[in-house]
Amino acid sequence: MLPDWFLSLRTHGMAGTLGIELLELSEARVVATMPVDERTRQPFGILHGGASVALAETVASLGAAARIDRERFVAVGQEINANHLRPKSDGVVRATGVPVHSGRTSQVWSIEIADELGRLVCISRCTLAVVPRRGEPA
Repeated sequence: MLPDWFLSLRTHGMAGTLGIELLELSEARVVATMPVDERTRQPFGILHGGASVALAETVASLGAAARIDRERFVAVGQEINANHLRPKSDGVVRATGVPVHSGRTSQVWSIEIADELGRLVCISRCTLAVVPRRGEPA
C-alpha cells in the first residue's frame, strides 16, 4: 500500500521516465522495480550503472521522506555509492531499501537491487540531508 502523499508524485521526474514503479513505501522499507529496456541500458546492451543509481536514490529519497515531517523538512541526496555486481540485459530489477541511520539532520539508507531470481545486481548506500523547507526557521 502506498501513502496518500506519494500518489501525486508517482509519474513525475526521472522515476517516471525510467519506468520505476513503487511497490511498498513505509518508514521501515521501500521496494520498487525498474525495467531493463532501451531507457535503462547502456550502449553495450546491459543495465546502465547510472540507472541503477537513480533507482537506488529514488528508493532512499522516498524512504527518507516517509520518516520526516514533510510540512517542515525535505530530505535531499547528499552522497551515494554503488557497487555493480552482475550485468543484466533484460527483464526487471527490484530495489529494496532499508534505513541504517535516521537522525535529526541526516539519514543513511542501504539499497539492494536484485534480478528476478533474487541475485544481487547492485548494492548501494545513500546519505540524505534533512533540511528545513525554504521559509522555515533552522
